[in-house]
Amino acid sequence: MALDHHRTLGHEDEDAGLTMVLDGEDATAALAARLAALARPGDVIALKGPLGVGKTTFARFFLHALGVEEDIPSPTFALVQTYDPPAAAAPRIWHFDFYRIDSPAEAYELGFEDAFDDDISLIEWPEKLGSLLPEARLELAFAFADDVQTRRLVIRPCGATWTARTAHMAAPGETP
Repeated sequence: MALDHHRTLGHEDEDAGLTMVLDGEDATAALAARLAALARPGDVIALKGPLGVGKTTFARFFLHALGVEEDIPSPTFALVQTYDPPAAAAPRIWHFDFYRIDSPAEAYELGFEDAFDDDISLIEWPEKLGSLLPEARLELAFAFADDVQTRRLVIRPCGATWTARTAHMAAPGETP
């Protein structure tokens, strides 16, 4: 099932994941809503990419899709923001930005390991966690494309649960 504002390029290889092009913020919002609907307690979504590519924008759309209506600032300076969606049974969402940490050990001061148990974690700059990053996660690698509004995205499920939940996102005509 294709989104209205993105083009799926397909699977390059098993490690690369599913590659797509997001043609503007509407496509990013639609993808964030689809992934938010798939998210479960204990999920980790790793947001990779250079400064200004749209990691925080994706996180805002993801949070809004789960009913969070408050202002969603970038956690660059606070390092972490938490949100409680309005649905009674919905898990808390932790939005981490590890750009400013110098070592994985600094993440412990933020209580990040608590988020991995029962909540949903959105992690910008996940590579800063090193081996502390959970193996079971969904990686979204954003990159700049040819124009200012377009982004190239690689979706890489790590672990059986995200692989199963994202299998339907295969390119049209492909077998997931």
